[in-house]
Amino acid sequence: MKSSLLGMVVLGSAGAACAQSSVTIFGVVDASVSHYASKSEDRNFATPASPFYVNQGSRTVSRTALANSAYNNSRLGFRGTEDLGGGLAAGFWLESPITNDDGATGLANFSRRSTVSLMGGFGEIRLGRDFTPTFWNDTVYDPFGAVGVGANLISAASLFNTTGGAGGFGGNANYLRASNSIGYFLPPNLGGFYGQFMYALHENNSYDPGTATPPGVNPLTGQVNAGAVASSRAGRYVGGRVGYLNGPLDIALAYGSSTAGDDYFAGTTDNVKTVNLGASYDFGVVKLFGELSRVSKTRDYAAAPLFPLPDTDIKGYLIGATVPVGPGLIRAAYSRVSYDTDAAPTALVPVPDPKAGKLSLSYVHNLSKRTALYATVARISNKNGAALTVGGPAFITTGVFAPRTSSGYDLGIRHAF
Repeated sequence: MKSSLLGMVVLGSAGAACAQSSVTIFGVVDASVSHYASKSEDRNFATPASPFYVNQGSRTVSRTALANSAYNNSRLGFRGTEDLGGGLAAGFWLESPITNDDGATGLANFSRRSTVSLMGGFGEIRLGRDFTPTFWNDTVYDPFGAVGVGANLISAASLFNTTGGAGGFGGNANYLRASNSIGYFLPPNLGGFYGQFMYALHENNSYDPGTATPPGVNPLTGQVNAGAVASSRAGRYVGGRVGYLNGPLDIALAYGSSTAGDDYFAGTTDNVKTVNLGASYDFGVVKLFGELSRVSKTRDYAAAPLFPLPDTDIKGYLIGATVPVGPGLIRAAYSRVSYDTDAAPTALVPVPDPKAGKLSLSYVHNLSKRTALYATVARISNKNGAALTVGGPAFITTGVFAPRTSSGYDLGIRHAF
């Protein structure tokens, strides 16, 4: 929605530039009744070694909520451009998350995106907080856009650790977006080829020599030093994405490396490296989606230790489809991930790697170009200690209980403006 009043206020002092500038207010308000259920089971049974064992059955934690952002993320944003002449243009984009179910989150920040750009025949240079190149494949090639209970497991496994805890796989805070980034986008006139590259600064203090870095923990007392900087490069991101879009075909390859931790005293640097390949093809009656992904947490050592920390990998894939039906759209996807933890065997018995599979189904009914009703159901099956959920409460994992299934639904309405 163009706001002439806002444009007058913001651009009123720009004189002749007013006629060459524009400011737009836009947003999404998405509300749903959502239900989540996480079921844990006791998979132990009586054996000759334990003949009197009594199976404890299952335990389920569930929640029903009036939620937001189950089809599209709720947001409020401002964007604008100015024609600078000579083929150059400047632009800005400020986008804030909102929680319309309780009204608690609004224009408190612009954490979804906050960028300023310079555009021309050379492409676009973009500065600020923005999506990482590697996340784009996780959302563009997911029929559910990595949103709601139907979001793909590749995204869920990157956001949460093996046991379901938040914080990002391997401590990667740059999975979705990176702050303090410098981005470059190729111009759109390359015969269908497109691409972007990003470098995000860590903005931490660096010490020369590195041994002068104040440790986070006093090696003599074990106490945490207030204001200490133990990680000098944590937060840095380097990545890029290249693709080809021509008619019904869209395919892209992305790679990114994020520094998750850096300890000079231990001589270690932790990196989370992501590579993914996604594609879609629109046949008209059905649009097919697919993605392959690998995320690795590695630790580099200044001096090779006797027992190095093993790398941990997440391998995943997704296949999906959307089918237009009159004013509506059917969405379906199956995604699967497996963790390669390189865990040491217990009593010479191999430790099985955690894995999970997810099936998602949805119907979207468009009442207009801006308003839609939707219904989504999804179910995750966890094995060998994986604890991924469709959302909501975590699993009960005390005693003999292990995470098994997570299921849920979203019933909602989305309005865009």
